[in-house]
Amino acid sequence: MPTLNVSISQSSFNLDTSGVAGFFGGDEAISAMATVHLYRGRRWLGWYNSPGSYIVAKKFGQLANSRFWDGLFPGPNLTPAEVFGLDGKTGPRYWGVLSGTDMACGHLAYLVVQKTEEVEEVVELGGRETIPQTVTILDVGDVILKHTDQAPMMSVHHALLAAIPITINLATCVLCAASGDWLAFALILLGVISGGTSCFVIGSAQLDFLAGVKEPSPGTPPADGILLMRNNVVIVRGAEKDINPITKGKFVLRMHGGPEYRRIGLCSLLLLAQFLLQLLFMPQASTFGQIMFISSVAASWAYNSFLSSLEQEKIQVDLLWKALGNPQLLKFGLKNRAAQAVFACLVLSNGIQRPFVDFKPKKVLHRFISNDTRVWNVWRDKVAEQLENDTEEKSFKLSSEDLQEFGDHERALLTSLLRDAQDAYGGYQEQAHKIKDNSHVSEKQVPRPDSFV
Repeated sequence: MPTLNVSISQSSFNLDTSGVAGFFGGDEAISAMATVHLYRGRRWLGWYNSPGSYIVAKKFGQLANSRFWDGLFPGPNLTPAEVFGLDGKTGPRYWGVLSGTDMACGHLAYLVVQKTEEVEEVVELGGRETIPQTVTILDVGDVILKHTDQAPMMSVHHALLAAIPITINLATCVLCAASGDWLAFALILLGVISGGTSCFVIGSAQLDFLAGVKEPSPGTPPADGILLMRNNVVIVRGAEKDINPITKGKFVLRMHGGPEYRRIGLCSLLLLAQFLLQLLFMPQASTFGQIMFISSVAASWAYNSFLSSLEQEKIQVDLLWKALGNPQLLKFGLKNRAAQAVFACLVLSNGIQRPFVDFKPKKVLHRFISNDTRVWNVWRDKVAEQLENDTEEKSFKLSSEDLQEFGDHERALLTSLLRDAQDAYGGYQEQAHKIKDNSHVSEKQVPRPDSFV
């Protein structure tokens, strides 16, 4: 005999919301599950009847890799890091000005770009304004990636918030049992068990870094180079081993049971069973039991929405920055592309000891502006000539004889572009005390590989 008599339990009114619960909130549930590796301790806090179990099962079931699991959960077999949003973003192209490396970067370089966009303090340099550009300098020191769990501990505040849906779900189970609706009790408890088990198993994976090339070849020049975007440029300066994590590294999730990941498949199967059983039997529960079921789903959905609101990319950026030793960023605003190219070239040439290092300013300028016209070719030649000149005072003006071979329009354009170069040089001189970095000047004196005998 039930210990709690509820009059509404005798009603024939049927809410029939179980089918909706299997699909409703699926995106929020997936996004919430993706945070399980970003906080240590988060895997213990999934014990609630989460909505969207069918969507979650189909998404994470694709991790399981065998003929059986591929038939049950069809789709591409992505890596764990890709499934949970820790890999897969396309980064900018990296070009090493000393090594000549030219490659497309991945997720970690993408995160570096996101970090540079957060920098609010921008040193604005003068000049003729067309399309504003930026140059951000990132000096990377001695990076030692520790192969341990990188995720921070979940805060007490977040843990207390997680206690709310867990408590509500357990309370609805108790109330259903007290009212004698054991069917609703069992179905809510099934959701709690399947959600908690899946969160624990999936969250048991260890978040780590794969740094790329561990030991560069002896004599490898510094990896000073540029991450080139449409209007913005990030200059990275440091040794090859320290820049490799950015250009070639990635996040990895070390899960047990790979590459088949049978445990993930079983958890997805449990979530699929939850969806089917709640779909078939929840309409048979009493009206009070169905109200309790809706209450548990609503509380779980609210918590999933909170987890979805967390900026996962920002958390990843913080993890990466901590691993890199919290390097400082210095950001400059330029008024046009020509000034940006000259300014970047000046920054990259800082500390270069010629002729021991193979640094070609003209190649850097061509990388920024590849226009193959007479004006741009002369501009690159003149700027490169001045940048290779060891004199402190540089002049980017052409003589009247040099300008005679150009028409009026070309002469005006060339004069304007050379003035941009002069403005960039003046801005660099004013900010040189901020830009100069002596942490790896000695490494820039490494002889070129072709000088070894």
